[in-house]
Parts: sequence; structure tokens; C-alpha cells
Amino acid sequence: MAVARVHLFDGHVYIFRAFHSLPSMTAADGTPCNAAYGFANTLIRFVSDPEVRHAAICFDYSMESFRNESFPEYKANRGETPEELEPQFDLCREIAAALGFPVFEEEGWEADDLLATISRGVVRKKGEAVVITTDKDLCQLVREDGRIVCHDLAKQRTFDADAVREKFGVDPSQIPDYLGLVGDTVDNLPGVPGVGPKGAAAALQAFGHIEAMPDDPAAWADLKVRGAASLGRKIAEHRKTALKTKDLATVVDQVPGIDPGLRDLEYPGADREAVSALFDRLGWNRIFDRIDRWQAI
Repeated sequence: MAVARVHLFDGHVYIFRAFHSLPSMTAADGTPCNAAYGFANTLIRFVSDPEVRHAAICFDYSMESFRNESFPEYKANRGETPEELEPQFDLCREIAAALGFPVFEEEGWEADDLLATISRGVVRKKGEAVVITTDKDLCQLVREDGRIVCHDLAKQRTFDADAVREKFGVDPSQIPDYLGLVGDTVDNLPGVPGVGPKGAAAALQAFGHIEAMPDDPAAWADLKVRGAASLGRKIAEHRKTALKTKDLATVVDQVPGIDPGLRDLEYPGADREAVSALFDRLGWNRIFDRIDRWQAI
């Protein structure tokens, strides 16, 4: 029997991508809809492939999560959500459900944590997971045996373990350490001042994890990177910050109450009645005709 391959969408990534890619649009009922329209198109196009038999979408419950409790500055650089985007989040959830996708969100948690929990659960159930995202943080989920990979739809690039090493210079399991050293401007997480990608990769190749990096600059002498001793001093001086960022960048793979079975993740096709009502309300006639997988009546 074929192994179930579950495609897990990082919902907000593709909502934001559509919002910034398409000009302003207004639906027939007056709702701003450029992000929702682009998001719907992405989903419809993706499941037009009959090989996609298992799929789900994970959403952030809100713009804040448990990480903001320990680090209030987390994602604070993103500012206020644009007024015309705000109502489209709920609309995108409605679209996803009408198109037949199992939808997951959980108060206090980010989509990243749900993606981690579900993908690791899929592996426990003898399946494989493809996490569809552009978020480099989620490369930490990639497994050496290939049973979890990340895929960027726009670039049509799949990141297995070797591709992660090629891009970042570290193993998938070291991505949180890597972010702890270089920081993450997208999530407003500080790194170690003066440590860039090459230095971080060299340090992790040598010592494995931030916790194992020695304070003694002499212990860094054999690193094949310019300014190795200085690199060691910088990391020693800012180790607390690096470990804090590592902790914040580490996804949680055991979100309580999130444990769908493979059957729960099967893609049944779009719900004709729900889609008809929703798309009629929005005035989306042409996009309706692009749907070619419908639930059996």
C-alpha cells in the first residue's frame, strides 16, 4: 500500500504572499478580497493535482502567541495589520473549509507549532509530510530520512536535509541554534552582534549546539573561518541572548489536543454547496469553474 503523503499548508504565509502580490480588490459584498482571492487560487491550483490525496491548512490563531509572554518584542516589528487585510483572515479560513481542507488553529499557539505537531504525528502513523511554506524556521522539521520535507510553492523547491545543509550550512536540527546566532529579522529576534551566516555555520559545524560552544577563545583556534577567536568571544558574551532566541525559534511538536489521524487528513474535494454560497456572495464566478475536485454527494 502506498505511503500517505500529507501536504500541510502554512496558511498565513500564502495569505500575506497573495495580499502583497495582487492589487486591491473588492468582492461583490464589499469585502476587501485580494488576499483571499489569491489564496483561493493557490489552493484550487494545488489540489487540481490528483496525486494530492491528503492535505490540511494550519493558521495562526491570532497575531500573538505564548512566545509574546516571555518576549514581548516577538514579531513587534510587523506593526498593525493593514485595515484591508484584517477581514480577509476569517474569509480565508472560510474558503479553506469550503474547498474541503481540514483546518487547524489553536488559541495561544502559532501555525508553526501546529505544523510541527501534525507532521511529526503523521510520521508516527507511518506517513510522510510535506510542509508548504517559505518560513526558514520550519526547516528544523526536516528529517534525515526524508519523511518530512519543506516545499516552497513559488520557487518550486523542496528542502530535504541535504538542501537545508546546502542553503544554511547546518543540519535541520541545528536551525534553532543557527537562528539563535544570526537572529531572525522577520520575527524580530536578536542574534549575536557581529555573527553572520558563515560564522554561525562554522561554529555549529564545529561544536554542534550553542550550549556546547566554549568560552575560551583558544578553543576556537582550529575553526576554518576568519576571526575565529573573535567569533568565540562574541558568542560567549551574548550566549544568554542566543539561547533565548534559540528557545523562541524552536517549534513545539506536542500541542495539546492536536493529533489528527491520516484519515482525518484525507482531501475529500470541495463542498459544492458551501463553495456555491460563498463564491456567489463574493461574486467569484470564474474561479468557481476552476474547481475540478468535488466531494461525492
